Amino acid sequence: MLDKEVDKFNQFFVTIKAEIKSRIAHVLDTSRMAKVAECEAALRDLLLLERFVFLNFTAVAKALKKHDKWSGLQIREPYLMRTSQLSFVVSTSLLQLKPELMGRLTGLLAEQDVPLSTLALPTDAITSATAALKDMTVVQPPEPPVSLKHAVLGNNIASPKLGPLVGLLHETQTVMISLRGPHGTDIIGGVLRCLSTHNCQIVDFSLSRLHHDVTFGVLVHLHNRDVDLFSDLAKIAQKWDGTLSFDVQDARLKASKLADSAQFALSEAPYAKRVKYIATVLNERGLTPEFLSEWLAWLLCKKISVEQMRRLDSHTTLMCVEFRLSVPDELSPEEMKSELIAISTAHQTDVALQADNVFRRQKRLVVFDMDSTLIQQEVIDEIARITGIEAQVAAITERAMQGELDFKESLASRVALLKGTPVQALEDVKRILTFTEGAHYLCRALKSAGFKLAVISGGFLPLAKYVKAELGLDYAFANQLKVSADGNYLTGETMGPVVDATRKAELLEVIAQAEGIAIDQVVAVGDGANDLLMLGKASLGIAFNAKPRVQEQARARINQKSLANILYLMGYSESEAAELQMLS
Repeated sequence: MLDKEVDKFNQFFVTIKAEIKSRIAHVLDTSRMAKVAECEAALRDLLLLERFVFLNFTAVAKALKKHDKWSGLQIREPYLMRTSQLSFVVSTSLLQLKPELMGRLTGLLAEQDVPLSTLALPTDAITSATAALKDMTVVQPPEPPVSLKHAVLGNNIASPKLGPLVGLLHETQTVMISLRGPHGTDIIGGVLRCLSTHNCQIVDFSLSRLHHDVTFGVLVHLHNRDVDLFSDLAKIAQKWDGTLSFDVQDARLKASKLADSAQFALSEAPYAKRVKYIATVLNERGLTPEFLSEWLAWLLCKKISVEQMRRLDSHTTLMCVEFRLSVPDELSPEEMKSELIAISTAHQTDVALQADNVFRRQKRLVVFDMDSTLIQQEVIDEIARITGIEAQVAAITERAMQGELDFKESLASRVALLKGTPVQALEDVKRILTFTEGAHYLCRALKSAGFKLAVISGGFLPLAKYVKAELGLDYAFANQLKVSADGNYLTGETMGPVVDATRKAELLEVIAQAEGIAIDQVVAVGDGANDLLMLGKASLGIAFNAKPRVQEQARARINQKSLANILYLMGYSESEAAELQMLS
């Protein structure tokens, strides 16, 4: 049935083309004086024929697309390849005549200065011929978007006096073209050559690669219904073993959807009232199909669109993927976070959700807690272990980290137990401190990238300064232990302001101000309840192997062994992190 309709349309085109070519030749005959009206009428008929051909060709393509979708036979590509060889597609003779005809009309207008609004155009051949084909399906031309009516069509349009023809001359069709195949650069070059030859305006493009296979998609404005473009693209696809597909965009779309590349880029989901997020999913043991399946099911349930996926790790097993998401603006971050914690916990896989804005990859300051974050121990517990009071101090420490005790009160109670401890114990603790896996790697990478780094600890200053020196940090703040007059023993008291939760948040802000860094560019990492205010103050607060209460309240969480995983949340790939190591 489709063959019959296409053949009928092709015969119709051949007949009308012969008639129009005869009329154009008559107008271009230099042995006679052509009239403006007949020249304008011939050009109008030619433009209408181009529109008519284009719309029916694209109608065939859409019909085939639906057929393939429901039948699974995949006949669209070979059918279009065959169709592209028919007379109504291969119309180079008309394309060659059009510039001559337009030049002729422009010359006549310049000579005679005739106002076109006074001319009565004859009934065009297209309308009368189409009326005779009542049983043929003809696609009606859509109304072009307002913002595209004044598109620049090239150097062939020389006069603004074309009156009723301006709308036809300025009509633009928006087409999505995709070519996939094993020859990446050749495919891209071939498509771009075609677009250049046919005077197309590129609105946007997208490229994806899977080893040798490349898919190049481009959104273009096609002028004057030039269907020869599709014939040339089909030849490029055949030459480079590619698969060609295209789709004419719905003319009822808003003009802004076609013209505003920032809002409706090819890499974006074209939905209104959306917010962009970056989701980083991470599991050092590998991302399982079970987790990824549940993760995608959750996205579908929430009507969240995946716009881009980027693998960040370089391991043999897939470990970390960054998703760019288009999220309905009615979804709150709090609601999403609570549901994602449940999914994460079930699969022991971290999901960190961040707003996708300019500051996400423009951080400049990272502030760390020390105990159980940069180092694996709690320093006061280590001092207590040396002095034989480990059990008593550890019990108080745990209650404080869980938020069950006021930090200042718990600190005073623990420090009081250290009364009479030799100062040498602090040096002994330095020798047994164990840095968290990835701490050195992370700090080297961040320093190479130009970050300022600080440790703000509820522990003790001598040990914080030691950690600062070992990791190459810029700042160290902690509590100062008071010593006896001879400097040999701890008195069981502290000196100066206590570094509690409030003080930690204040110091973060002080460092940022001193360095001229905006809060939107600050990252904080901690594990305990006394870190919550600091984590909340920073634009990215990361709960690292933290207590349950901290994980629930922090913006992001990492439950993996290595601190180096923080680089993934900051948008760095493993290869980028390795490159930064080489600079240190």
